[in-house]
Amino acid sequence: MKSASERYAALVRLVESRTVTRAEPPLLLPAGPYFDLAGEEFGRNLLLTTTNNGVEYCLRPDFTLPIAQQYLEEGLIGVPSAFTYLGPIFRQLNSTPVEFEQAGLELLGQAESDQALDQVLTFARWALAIYDITAPNVRFGGVGLFEAFLEAADVPPAWRSRIRHRFGHPEALQRLMERLANPEERVTAPSPDSRDTVIEIVTDAMLSGGLSLIGSRTPEEIADRYLEKQALDAAPIPAETVTLLQEYLSVAESAETAFVRISALCHEAGFDFDDQLGHVRNHAAALAALSPSADVIFDASFSPRLDYYTGIVFEMTGSDGEILASGGEYDRMLERLGAPEPVSASGCALWVDRLEREANL
Repeated sequence: MKSASERYAALVRLVESRTVTRAEPPLLLPAGPYFDLAGEEFGRNLLLTTTNNGVEYCLRPDFTLPIAQQYLEEGLIGVPSAFTYLGPIFRQLNSTPVEFEQAGLELLGQAESDQALDQVLTFARWALAIYDITAPNVRFGGVGLFEAFLEAADVPPAWRSRIRHRFGHPEALQRLMERLANPEERVTAPSPDSRDTVIEIVTDAMLSGGLSLIGSRTPEEIADRYLEKQALDAAPIPAETVTLLQEYLSVAESAETAFVRISALCHEAGFDFDDQLGHVRNHAAALAALSPSADVIFDASFSPRLDYYTGIVFEMTGSDGEILASGGEYDRMLERLGAPEPVSASGCALWVDRLEREANL
């Protein structure tokens, strides 16, 4: 049996393979991009400090974002790049600062995104094998698949973004599904002619009521929310489509069984979804071949709580349910960071401390 130091040395060799570049972002990073990309929920986990001129920095909470920024800053768009990393990250849990050791792989700008994702899955399995973890529990999800399903199921466009925004937030999505399944009485009064008209009405109402136009929700924000609600009320989702969505989101079983069930649901609803399912099925099969003893589950409702993920997502957990590795396709991140054109991106992160604990069970 390998010792802890031998396992760590093997992980270092994997990270420093000749086919990749080991990245070492600074320990202190601007906090703004994390708030912009991941929102206040993730921001609450950052360890923050503020400079004399009021700029917020944080101790490095992950490697993915600074590696993506480095890729853009070095003008590498269009250049296929493979970055690995191994080092500490810092978060706070329950108001307590915590340091973790993390390793991972990021593949950016790859011409064949399917092949890149398979390389990421292979990297994760090799890393787990270093720690003699040969039968992890694997959960797959499909962000792009769900977006395609919303379109194929003919969900009104006004509703797609709202449903997608809640994907990965189980409680919020459940509340929305319940609302759709039990619609309240809808407002039928005609809406004003234009956004400008609504803003003018709201502004007049706020001023006449003695309310400030700053320091709270602006007239523009109130108008946009009102018009959005009008659009949603004008485009109700048929009851049978709501039922179909609920049935799709309830799928969480062995991968091949899950795909058969989703295919049957779609055919019964009157549309063919097999081509879209084939994309996810191929990756699940590749992972099953890599690790025949792993329990591979496709969970149709699974997604990280970050909206820059775009395709297949996954997590590998140990015997106690802790996440050992996670990742997927996140093509939207580079564009959100300012890339002038789409850039494919796939990657995974490994929790080294958890891998070592799992090896000692």
